[in-house]
Amino acid sequence: MLPNMTPHDNNHNNLHITYIKEALKEAQKAQERGEVPIGAIVVCQNRIIARAHNLTETLQDPTAHAEMQAITSATHATGGKYLPDCTLYVTLEPCVMCAGALRWAQLGALVYGASDPKQGFMRMGAQLLHPKTEVVSGVLEQECAAIITRFFAKKR
Repeated sequence: MLPNMTPHDNNHNNLHITYIKEALKEAQKAQERGEVPIGAIVVCQNRIIARAHNLTETLQDPTAHAEMQAITSATHATGGKYLPDCTLYVTLEPCVMCAGALRWAQLGALVYGASDPKQGFMRMGAQLLHPKTEVVSGVLEQECAAIITRFFAKKR
C-alpha cells in the first residue's frame, strides 16, 4: 500500500458510503444529460459544499470532468484556492488531469468508488496527488462501476 493510501476504516465507512451515494446521484444527472455518468461532491466540515458531474459534452470542453467542476465550485464556496480541509468523493478514480488539479488544490482527502485501470491516475501512482492527500478507494465500487458499464453498453 502506498504511503497516503488508507484502507477501509470502519469508523468512516458509513460516512464514505453516504457521500458516495450523493456522488452517484450526480452521476445519474450526468447520464440523464447524455454525459458519461461520473459524479462528485466535496465535503468540508461534514457539509456538502459542492456537487458536480461530467459536463464535457454539454460544454464541449474536454476538461469539464466532474472533479474539475467540483473543485471550481468548492473553491468558490470556501473563498480560497486550496482545499486541505475538504474531501472529494467521486464515483470513478480520477484521471491524471484531475489528479493534477487535486494536487494544486491541496485536497485533504480523496474517496472514490470504482477504479479505472485504463485512464485512472493510479496508473502513474499516488504521487500525482498532494503528499498530504489521503486516498480511500473501492467505496460502493460495484455500484459505481455498474452505472458506467450500463452507460457504455447502451452506446454500443
